[in-house]
Amino acid sequence: MNHHITKRPDGKWQVKGEGNQRASVVTDTQREAINLGREISRNQRGELFIHGVDGKIRARDSHGNDPYPPRG
Repeated sequence: MNHHITKRPDGKWQVKGEGNQRASVVTDTQREAINLGREISRNQRGELFIHGVDGKIRARDSHGNDPYPPRG
């Protein structure tokens, strides 16, 4: 499952599963949300989308089956 880290209207940050109504985690800082979101994404082998204050995706972190893995 993919998860998104976004800022809430109350100023807190949330980790929310794609398509879910409620947040999985709500934190005071984006950094804390990112750390918890990475842990959730690793456990569920999904992708993490990190949104900036403006709502735009600023980074993504894949923990699932990458269709284009690096060649070595």
